[in-house]
Amino acid sequence: MHKNEAPQERAFVTHPRFANARASDADYDLEEAIGLAEALGVDPVSSKIVPIREVKVANFFGSGQIEEMLADVKANDLNLFIVNAELSPIQQRNLENTLGIKVIDRTGLILEIFGLRAATKEGSLQVELARLGYERSRLVRTWTHLERQRGGTGTVAGPGETQIESDRRVLNDKMTVLKKKLETVRHTRGLQRKKRERAPERVVALVGYTNAGKSTLFNLLTTGGVLAQDMLFATLDTTHRVLTLPGGQSAILSDTVGFISDLPTELITAFRATLEEVKEADLLLHVRDMSDPLTERRREEVMDVLRQIEAGPEHGQEIVEVWNKVDLLSEDAANSLQERALASQEMMSMMSSYAVSCLTGEGMDALQEGIQEALTADDHVLDIKITPDAFSARAWLHENGHVLEESSGKLGVVKMKVRLSESDAGRFRVSHPELLQSL
Repeated sequence: MHKNEAPQERAFVTHPRFANARASDADYDLEEAIGLAEALGVDPVSSKIVPIREVKVANFFGSGQIEEMLADVKANDLNLFIVNAELSPIQQRNLENTLGIKVIDRTGLILEIFGLRAATKEGSLQVELARLGYERSRLVRTWTHLERQRGGTGTVAGPGETQIESDRRVLNDKMTVLKKKLETVRHTRGLQRKKRERAPERVVALVGYTNAGKSTLFNLLTTGGVLAQDMLFATLDTTHRVLTLPGGQSAILSDTVGFISDLPTELITAFRATLEEVKEADLLLHVRDMSDPLTERRREEVMDVLRQIEAGPEHGQEIVEVWNKVDLLSEDAANSLQERALASQEMMSMMSSYAVSCLTGEGMDALQEGIQEALTADDHVLDIKITPDAFSARAWLHENGHVLEESSGKLGVVKMKVRLSESDAGRFRVSHPELLQSL
């Protein structure tokens, strides 16, 4: 028997432009909001930038603006109203009653997308916990996926005080259970992370604004297998693959969720374990969409999130910037960008940048060399003579270092040239000083 799919939501997407905001940025902010709606599978039939001089406590918008929106909703037979800003519970409820359709704000929209995309057990638990925290603050249902939200027809009376208290207790109980489950998953994840820390491979984490091209780059640099689409939040769950460097060494490359401006506080808290992957990486690759007119603003927003999770240069982590999508720039703009990137690579005090196209593969060789240089800048190359009674040290060197040269001599003596991290080199010098050859 054929099962009919639920009809696609038809939405009005609005971006409030406040008096202190630049008018030129509003078009791009609205475009991002439309992209978020499309990432959720919603059809953004109508969209509009609405100037806001003063936020109305009851309805957010002015009465005249709401009348215009209501006419648009009726004329286009819309059933969802998306506000690219944060609404208070009363503003959301009043807008639903006035417009007669479901209303969600930016936080609710992002939570919906995360709930739809989370694939791993940990990701699902984290999103569910964030969603419940959002629901508890306003006692409205946001899930799953838009059809469960209450409509704004005004035909159903609101819950009484007793019901609100009961709902809050139910949500608190659910959150308690979820937190326990999440701690169990996090403990397992922590053990896996410690296992990776004991391995000789360094960890490189991809960070960047959503849809900057992280997953495409991930697939280029590794065996891939990650969904890479021109879509906001195509990747939500962290994925690890082996990254082979030009010199033969290997590292672990980690693809993480894209950042976005005004990321809901609930998600920053709930995704603490996922973001710890970024905190503990040896190197961050900040992928930027250089064709985005707001690329500098996006950069600052990413850096702000890194500061919030105590990662990045301020916390001793080196960053290499990957200036992606040069294929979308004019020839003059691409050449200028390439010159800036080369200049940054030559100045030790600056953050190194590499102009690339993850679509065409342009600049990939230079980027890989740059990653290797950044990872090995503090490494030590040791010349070592392994005697027959110290072959356990040889095994340790193969496990923890990168053997550049190795040759066998008389009486079973093995000469090695090995690259080790600064910490491992120090450890070897202390434990086996007699095996070191003076230069």
